[in-house]
Amino acid sequence: MFTGLSAFPLTPLRDDQVDLAAYGRLIDRLVAADVDSISALGSTGSYAYLDRAERREVAAATVEHAGRVPVLIGVGALRTSQVRALAADAQEVGADAVLLAPVSYQALTEDDVAGLYEDVTAELSVPLVVYDNPGTTHFTFTLDLYAHIASLPHVEAIKIPPTAGSVAEVRERVQEIRAVIPEQVRLGISGDGFAATGLLAGCDAWFSVLGGTLPHAMAEIARPALAGDDAALAESERLAPLWELFSEFGSLRVTAAIAEHLGQVDAPCLPRPLLRLTGAARDRVRAAVEELGLRD
Repeated sequence: MFTGLSAFPLTPLRDDQVDLAAYGRLIDRLVAADVDSISALGSTGSYAYLDRAERREVAAATVEHAGRVPVLIGVGALRTSQVRALAADAQEVGADAVLLAPVSYQALTEDDVAGLYEDVTAELSVPLVVYDNPGTTHFTFTLDLYAHIASLPHVEAIKIPPTAGSVAEVRERVQEIRAVIPEQVRLGISGDGFAATGLLAGCDAWFSVLGGTLPHAMAEIARPALAGDDAALAESERLAPLWELFSEFGSLRVTAAIAEHLGQVDAPCLPRPLLRLTGAARDRVRAAVEELGLRD
């Protein structure tokens, strides 16, 4: 469950309501693409913009449509009691694991974050993935904090943020983390443009934003990288125009624009106040998709 390509689908909205029909079709596509797992209600799934009832609906729909494919459900929220409730919902609908990011409004301390994971794991009956995403949480995990949280019950994987550099340089970072966590805890890489390097450097999984919309194209990077084949780097480099758009406009807005362009979801699909890309920015996304042959 914590190896290979984990696809993060969008949670499309229509008239400010979750479009469960479109969402179900997205999950069906991921199952048909043979992804290794589906991570719903991550940052790509706009979890922070949905209420508890909506998140339970999405979690249940994911499990229903995923069938044999393992399902991971994001449970991050501002208050520990809310996280516990969301984790209970995820478990009740049949999720195989949960992902937890330390969401905050006030800046969190290391003690705050340690306490969050201690409280939540004490009540879990499924595995937990530590969701380290400083780009959205503005919190940076230290090695000491990784070590402490990875020793808690039910913690079975850590999603680390993207790391720039060569395979050798990133391998040093991966080995640095592995040295302080239990051997059985898996490491996953995020940041689609850095995934090939991360997998070749020894990460076990790729938690992929674009994998939820273009799973076949992302598999063309993931499969060789997991096999140790440097051809994955060339395929990732081929998609550099996409990674540049991610950097300029944000991965969520670009992914939503791709899904809308390909007719996977109705436009606009993002939760307000997030606005869809328009004008020249949208044209650039469309051009990249067509020029790169990303019809999936």
